[in-house]
Amino acid sequence: MERFKKLGSRLVNSKHMLWGVAFASFMESLIVPIPLETILIPLMQARREMLWAISAMALWGCMVGAALGYAIGYFVFGLIGEQIIALLSTPEQFESIRQQIHLHGFWYVLSVGITPIPFQIAMLAAGATGYAFLLYMLATTISRGLRYFGLGLLVCLFGNQAQNLFEEHKIGASIFIILVIGLIWSVLLFS
Repeated sequence: MERFKKLGSRLVNSKHMLWGVAFASFMESLIVPIPLETILIPLMQARREMLWAISAMALWGCMVGAALGYAIGYFVFGLIGEQIIALLSTPEQFESIRQQIHLHGFWYVLSVGITPIPFQIAMLAAGATGYAFLLYMLATTISRGLRYFGLGLLVCLFGNQAQNLFEEHKIGASIFIILVIGLIWSVLLFS
């Protein structure tokens, strides 16, 4: 156990910590299904003087991953799309997502980026449908910026209690966010 504490301390205090955050965010946006919050909140608590830099690097890594995911969807999806769909979802789910991006691209990408739904499908579908790259990146930046800088704000306001608050309220907060997004979608669909 002591070895893990020393390793954790070395990683937290490493001069490459910010690049590590960017890399972890890049990997999480593309392939790793582990929420980045499990790493970010404790890191932000340990390095409060770098709170906003950590948030910015997490966003930057995610944006690079999102751009690559879009490019894969745009350029490579025709060749290996069926294998990717089989790995991440079902053909029916993917077709539904493709239709949503075609009809409500910006709002769909924004909502998937905020909610705990895996983002990989949305980025591949956005690329595969040829959805406007700049709008896709804008929606991704807003949604993931809210996510990462929101975590920073949580740590800034609640310090060492941030992790406990996040764990206690993440299900309720996710339900609330999904309901708000559902309300926005309803207004957009029926207006």
